Amino acid sequence: MDQLPRRLGAVDVALIMIGVIIGSGIFLLPNAIARHLPSGPAMLAVWVAAGILSYFGVLAYAELGAMMPATGGQYVYLREAFGPGCAFVSGWVFLLAVMPGSISFLAVGFAIYLDQFIPLSPAMREIVALALIFVLTAANYAGVKQGAWVQRIFTSLKIAGLLLLIGSAALAPHAARAGASLAPLTYRGFGFAMGACLMAYNGWSYVSFVAGEIENPKRNLPRAMAIGMGAVIILYVTANMAYLNVLTVPQMAATERVGAAAAQRAMGPAGARLLAAVVMLSTVGAINGNILTGPRISFAQARDGLFFARFGHIHPRFQTPAFAIAAQTVWTAVLLVTSSYETLIAYAMLSSWIVYALGVAAVWVLRRKAPAAERPYKMWGYPYTMWAFLLVSAWYLGDSLVSQPTPSLMAFAVCAAAIPFYVYWRTRPVKKGPQAS
Repeated sequence: MDQLPRRLGAVDVALIMIGVIIGSGIFLLPNAIARHLPSGPAMLAVWVAAGILSYFGVLAYAELGAMMPATGGQYVYLREAFGPGCAFVSGWVFLLAVMPGSISFLAVGFAIYLDQFIPLSPAMREIVALALIFVLTAANYAGVKQGAWVQRIFTSLKIAGLLLLIGSAALAPHAARAGASLAPLTYRGFGFAMGACLMAYNGWSYVSFVAGEIENPKRNLPRAMAIGMGAVIILYVTANMAYLNVLTVPQMAATERVGAAAAQRAMGPAGARLLAAVVMLSTVGAINGNILTGPRISFAQARDGLFFARFGHIHPRFQTPAFAIAAQTVWTAVLLVTSSYETLIAYAMLSSWIVYALGVAAVWVLRRKAPAAERPYKMWGYPYTMWAFLLVSAWYLGDSLVSQPTPSLMAFAVCAAAIPFYVYWRTRPVKKGPQAS
């Protein structure tokens, strides 16, 4: 079999997107944001702005995905727009740092929240995190439909739990009105809050990696991406509105786990335990989404002859990129056991945002390089939405370089480290495999 079968429907695509994006950020980040912004309206405004900006990115990837519904998604867009070198760097960043770093971080978070139900030693937490990764890897190894069903179950439970939290906090009988903090609105505070919100929305591009396995992708991919991202924005904004209904801004700023505090205010002592369960469900869905989508990048690279050929093999029985899935899990386990993911993940966000900016810019490049190509969907609001995304991306990267010089420079170093490996793969006399589609 030369290609991966198309077995994912529109519902699967939307739930993959929601599941990957919503991890633990919505329960923890409001604390950091409240410490940098002076009021509830300012907090909500930043969540909305970051959501709209991310939505513009989704619109760009929807055009590219409908135009080129191939496995690897983002990697393919950059290859066609900027050449194989740029595509290789993007694949390198996601394979080395973004995907395994995210999986490790989420799995450790799952074990920490499980500790509220079952006391765990540090060693047991590590074992639990590894076991969770291996179980979800097995499901995705056995078939994309199996992985998609895991995603359906846990993302649906995650949404239900989040809606329960939102509803209970919004309807709390003795809700405190949002008060103003003593912190003034400053450029630095706004910049930090914007960056934190963008981090919470991170993951919207991942569904493009499985574009080659989506049924009727020219229709289903754009529609499902738009619905999925829209649902995330609504959930994030309404969750923050619910938090502000039971906690003042100063209280949010002083509470490390805002979600747990809001749940306890709204539902009593049982609320905190319920919130812990919701976070666990949320992290399982996010981990599964990362395991499902991530290996498709190295699969596409291998099919281009720019990675080990074994990564481009399709399992004869399960019809999945089985070796690529297993290899990602092995690397993730190494990072988790050595705690190296803690260092990598600090650089992964900035590195990935460079890739996102190039991916959105690919819309402009390909409209000039291939004006006659079929585009079943065209980016809404183009070119204004595209330029808005690129300008804010440039601001975000520039601001990070000034305010966080060391992580920023390391992010660029992670990207630059791909160059010698690209030269090796480019000059190595290896026959290409069939490209995924």
